[in-house]
Amino acid sequence: MEKRAVKIHSKVNNNVILRVIKGHFATTHSHINYFMDMTGLKSRLSEAKGAAHVLARKYETTTVVDTIVCIDGCEVVGAYLADALTQAGVMSLNQHQTIYVSTPEYHTGGQLIFRDNTQMMIRGKNVILLMANVTTGKTLDRALECIEYYGGKTVGIAAIFSVINVARGIEINCIFSEKDVPDYMTYEPERCPLCQENVKIDAMVNSYGYSKI
Repeated sequence: MEKRAVKIHSKVNNNVILRVIKGHFATTHSHINYFMDMTGLKSRLSEAKGAAHVLARKYETTTVVDTIVCIDGCEVVGAYLADALTQAGVMSLNQHQTIYVSTPEYHTGGQLIFRDNTQMMIRGKNVILLMANVTTGKTLDRALECIEYYGGKTVGIAAIFSVINVARGIEINCIFSEKDVPDYMTYEPERCPLCQENVKIDAMVNSYGYSKI
């Protein structure tokens, strides 16, 4: 599959690259016709740092940020985003004028939770939610509900790739959108036209990557 990958460069930073693979893929919630390979963006120092600086531009002069909540394995990008915002002089309400980087735990049934020792990073804090993919919006909704439940205030939503523009009145700040992959589609499994055409599923995919079938 890797040989089929096509590189898409960010219009803001040419060194930030999204690798996409066209095919037939199954996620937990849907079937999609592109797999977004973000391994480099989430794990390689130079790419993660570049992605963070692109996302930071939206918040540098307008947003008070206390905590960055990372979903989909975006902790490396989240750490660089916190650093970029700190270097830019972004205000924090925390006692030590720093920005927390935290990740909720997946509990039974896919519920997101914060343990007692990490809830202080959310309660009463201005939170940026950072995700890799925003497609159906289901994971996004769960994450926003989780932040709200633990007393946090979501002041920004950032994503590497998103097909959704706004959630709960908050504009989604993304590096890549459906404009970069204009024929990207997501389907409910029972309504997937690729399945109806008997096109074999290439792989099962999630935020960790893919497993070929």
